[in-house]
Amino acid sequence: MTKLGAEDDGPSTLDGVLDEVEHSIGAEGATPPTMTMGDLLSSVGRQSYGPLLLLIGLFAISPATVLPGMTWFAAALTLIVAGQMALGLKHIWLPGWVLRAKAPRALVRGGVREARSWSSRLSVLLRPRLTFLTKPPFVNLIALLVIAAALVTFPLGLIPLAPLAPGLAVAFFGLGMVARDGLWLGFGAMILGGASWLFRALIF
Repeated sequence: MTKLGAEDDGPSTLDGVLDEVEHSIGAEGATPPTMTMGDLLSSVGRQSYGPLLLLIGLFAISPATVLPGMTWFAAALTLIVAGQMALGLKHIWLPGWVLRAKAPRALVRGGVREARSWSSRLSVLLRPRLTFLTKPPFVNLIALLVIAAALVTFPLGLIPLAPLAPGLAVAFFGLGMVARDGLWLGFGAMILGGASWLFRALIF
């Protein structure tokens, strides 16, 4: 079984991920008014976990999740991807129901614009450091943390705004993987800790 780290093919910066997503959305007024998740996810490649997790994390905290069921959809997608990451699979498999799911282009475009507003400021804080955390066996541990973030999202999805915490953790894990920045993986772990505390406080 081939182990996969953060250095595989795919966008290597946050702006690069956003560029690819923006290209897949198309110009203003592009038709049809919805796009498939398959097109969206394929825009950043299906052989690199970092950009894919970053995209899923950004989706989880985007306006698109106001649509009924989208929070749980994002959590299920996170679980599928992170499970394969934990196993070290080289090629990421996604089920047909994920690839066929649709999201409004306008909402996805709005999420990209929102991300653009802070991506340049965030990018200057990202750089390769503690890179051993982005490689096996540590990357497998990161995958388990991402799985935990997905699992706590399911019950938190019953509470308005609560799923933003684990979604943000997934986005930070994705950022750390994309930039090979172990410090941001640590930030993701801390946010996940906060989400877990929130889960205990609100559910129990």
